Amino acid sequence: MTPAARPGGAVPGLGGGWDPQVMRLPVIDRFLLAVARTTARRRFDEFLAATRRIVDVQQRTLLEKIRRNAESDFGREHLFASIRSYEDFTRRVPILRYEDLRPYIERVKRGETRAMFGGRQRVLMFALTSGTTGEPKYIPVTRAVLSECRRGWNVFGLKALLDHPGTFLRPILQISSRMDESVTPAGIPCGAITGLMAATQKRLVRRYYVSPLELAYVSDTTAKYYTAMRLAIPRDVAFLITASPATQLAMVRTADRYREPLIRDIHDGTLWADLPVEPGLRRRIEGRLRPDPATAARLEDLVRRHGALLPKHYWRLGFLVNWTGGTMGLYLREFPRYFGDTPVRDIGLIASEGRMTIPLEDGTPAGVLCVNDHFFEFIPAGERESRRPVVLRAHELEAGGEYFILLTTSSGLYRYDIGDLVRVHGRYNEAPVLEFLNKGAHVASLAGEKLTEQQAILAMKAGSTALGLAVDTFVLAPRWDSPPYYVLHVEPPGGVLSGLWPGELARRLDQELCGVNIEYASKRRSGRLGPVRVNVLPCGFLSALDERLRRRHRAGNEQYKHQYLYVAPGADDEFPVASAPVPGNGLSLPGVAGVTRP
Repeated sequence: MTPAARPGGAVPGLGGGWDPQVMRLPVIDRFLLAVARTTARRRFDEFLAATRRIVDVQQRTLLEKIRRNAESDFGREHLFASIRSYEDFTRRVPILRYEDLRPYIERVKRGETRAMFGGRQRVLMFALTSGTTGEPKYIPVTRAVLSECRRGWNVFGLKALLDHPGTFLRPILQISSRMDESVTPAGIPCGAITGLMAATQKRLVRRYYVSPLELAYVSDTTAKYYTAMRLAIPRDVAFLITASPATQLAMVRTADRYREPLIRDIHDGTLWADLPVEPGLRRRIEGRLRPDPATAARLEDLVRRHGALLPKHYWRLGFLVNWTGGTMGLYLREFPRYFGDTPVRDIGLIASEGRMTIPLEDGTPAGVLCVNDHFFEFIPAGERESRRPVVLRAHELEAGGEYFILLTTSSGLYRYDIGDLVRVHGRYNEAPVLEFLNKGAHVASLAGEKLTEQQAILAMKAGSTALGLAVDTFVLAPRWDSPPYYVLHVEPPGGVLSGLWPGELARRLDQELCGVNIEYASKRRSGRLGPVRVNVLPCGFLSALDERLRRRHRAGNEQYKHQYLYVAPGADDEFPVASAPVPGNGLSLPGVAGVTRP
């Protein structure tokens, strides 16, 4: 770790004087900066103190969550009132997955809050994420959850700002999604927790975000990215925040692709009339726009000099924020073309279920465990499928070890197997520093879609049946490209006479994957994932492959199962390729932009 992140080391920017740039700010902004610096020291010091005594902090965190929900139906059934220690907790509560909690969550969706929560807690919304089957997971968000989420973001964000001088009190570009994509029978909104956080943000903080709340309701992805860049390019943006680096690339590529109407809009103070933006939203967004001929002239000059409109030329970026671990790191190879040498701070291991780590340095996916927000347990990688796996606490992890995370959170999740595999890099004081490796052994994620093997099987079954094809064995493999996509390796189905079946099968499988995985559908609509392609294998190839693998694992070959989904790009490199993979023929998804360049 760098000196800035070493235990006991000084934290740059948390003290000291004012630089000349700050002194030129208006009095109110200087006051806000002073408050932010004070808050930064307090929040970071609280986090730092927690990392110095994680056993006590984790015990307290666990018991707080147990006591809060002791009078819930789940709490009564698991004798929460009698839990006084970690040992009591493990005796009362087994390791759980979403399907174990689904009956309780379904009751909360109907308005029966007592099923999972005690006291007068209210569920503000459900955060949606893809489940292992076609039904998404609904994660309850209470005020306690929102508070913990905001606290983690504050520690992360303030530390990042303090590490990058000159980024305080400058515009921020962040894309949020809707918190109300749907509602439950009890009228509780379901969507993205980023939407709730944006809607409840303090006005003094919100003024620095260039994307208005209305942007989350622009359904067409190209229109959303264009509008975000239309608002952001004239501003002196300090940094961008998105979970996936693919989103940042998609935004800046959209601005470059449509640079002519974009520069014209900036000059005239308008929003391109051809964009499919709902009239009410358009009026509210256009109310923020003003003619800016000077910026338009500067951008035209940049295009003449560079032949493109790129953020490394029009912004003074301090840093970028996005995932860098797992397959997400593959996108970073394309960053220099657009962002130059701007440093990247990993956003941390964060999911709808909660934030798990806070990275404290640029250029690494590793982050410090959030020991004061959730209670954590860990299963060694080789133990996860055991009937009685070894379970460790945060202070028991070993450097270099790989573990699956179990979460206990204020969302009513207890010993919850989220399926994330992490590696321990070392320690920050007593807290482990973790790097995300991948989802469980049968989950692939090129752009954050978290596609499961079960989803792939369900989609193939539905798609091939609809086409009247008999497809028993296949392999779906991730392929890195721009954009990345999945290749379906399949042998010719029996009885097929038409030569059109590969394209039809690719189209249908792509459609079914969108139906069973909401995040896959979102990535396809936004263009962050390309359509499925088909590679037709020689007859008998897959059965011969399975036989070779059975022999390789013959010590336990009765347990061998065909792997339908590969999780890492390149895992299928040895598969024969008869020709270029065949794309689906004209899959059309709602929300795919029809905008053409003038």
